[in-house]
Amino acid sequence: MIEALPIFIKYILTAIIGMIPIIELRGAIPIGNHFFGLSYIESFICSLIGNIFPIYFIVKYIRPLFDFFGKWKPFKKIIDWASEKATKKIETNKKLQTFAALGLYLFVAIPLPGTGAWVGSLIANFLDIPPKKAIPPLSLGVLTAGIIVLLADGGVSHLLA
Repeated sequence: MIEALPIFIKYILTAIIGMIPIIELRGAIPIGNHFFGLSYIESFICSLIGNIFPIYFIVKYIRPLFDFFGKWKPFKKIIDWASEKATKKIETNKKLQTFAALGLYLFVAIPLPGTGAWVGSLIANFLDIPPKKAIPPLSLGVLTAGIIVLLADGGVSHLLA
């Protein structure tokens, strides 16, 4: 049934999977390749686009959502706790202030669960890093993670074949 899907739909589905928090391109590349039958390059490009797309919106617009949901006690406690923790970290650590962009890049570039573009974008927002300074290292981190996943998945697949 999957084989019968038009290639354009497979591209879109792979990009959408790349947009999903936690799964991101770490899951989209192998799914696109092994499940949808896309080439490694097609899976890589589609998942990269899907994973980079939400970065701008998260970095730019998550704060108004926090403010909106912060009006309700259960959300306010969580948002205040996370904001306070992130703010204290950056205020007390001069290296974090100086190397925030490098830290965001490295955080996103390491393809482990919970270290992707979504969490990196939230961190940038909590640290009040402006979008112009946050988006390039986050995007470069996604690109690096994608290359690592591409090489790892290709190597594992080649060894198992």
